[in-house]
Amino acid sequence: MDVVNQLVATGQFTVFKQPLGFIKVLQWFFAIFAFSTCGSYSGVLRLSVECKNRSESDLNIEVEFGYPFRLHQVWFDAPTCKGPEPERLFLEGDNSSSAEFFVTIGVFSFLYSMAAISVYIFLLEKYREGNRGAQADFVVTAIFTFMWLVSSSAWAKGLSDVKRATDPDEIIDLIPACDHEENRCKEIHEPVVSGLNTSVAFGFCNVVLWAGNLWFVLKETGWLAAFAGTYMPSGEKQPAPDSSGQGYGQDPYASSQSGYQPDYSQQGGGYEGGGYNQYGQGEPTSFSNEM
Repeated sequence: MDVVNQLVATGQFTVFKQPLGFIKVLQWFFAIFAFSTCGSYSGVLRLSVECKNRSESDLNIEVEFGYPFRLHQVWFDAPTCKGPEPERLFLEGDNSSSAEFFVTIGVFSFLYSMAAISVYIFLLEKYREGNRGAQADFVVTAIFTFMWLVSSSAWAKGLSDVKRATDPDEIIDLIPACDHEENRCKEIHEPVVSGLNTSVAFGFCNVVLWAGNLWFVLKETGWLAAFAGTYMPSGEKQPAPDSSGQGYGQDPYASSQSGYQPDYSQQGGGYEGGGYNQYGQGEPTSFSNEM
């Protein structure tokens, strides 16, 4: 118990408040629902064959099938209406490859999500150190996104084939006795395939979850920052102007004035020869001249 308390104390459970950890928990749950609804399925349908000779009839023919849906190995006994011995018939189709592939992806997604959650809780600092952990997580997440898309699409096609092969009307066509009008064949109970429909829905939900999680894992890799640094040079800081050659207290913009110095010697005669000529040439220069 102390070990558990210590692990809980050292864990960083705040990661579940972030999209990175929260979506990973959703992936874990949806992976369980996807492979469990498909892998645990078992269905049954019932038919009745009423022969002209009632003693040869079979009013309750059960056909059971389930995962991995190797329907060509599923058999049932149907009356021939020509004698007491029944005839053994087999269903048509083999959809085991798509079903097993779907379940396998679900199981591996469940295991990887559980491992990733453990890393987020106890090794988050090492996960972000050097971005290598995040980069590996991104690559694996991208692979699972693609695998979920392929497996869900394949299983959706396989499920449509299973529904067609287990349709009571299709099975009635396999019974030779039902080709004669004097014999009456009808379905009693159709197979319930709502669980299989749910598995396909969960499969495509996993595609959305894993594809959406790519963005949040990408933000942890550091690749976005490297991309921005390469293609956005305008965001870089410009170097400060070099003012090492300017004296203390000097105006750094003095050099931009092109060395302008006003020449007072050209204004109205100036102070040449020590005389005061600022009043112009026609003006008296002393009070004695006025006398």
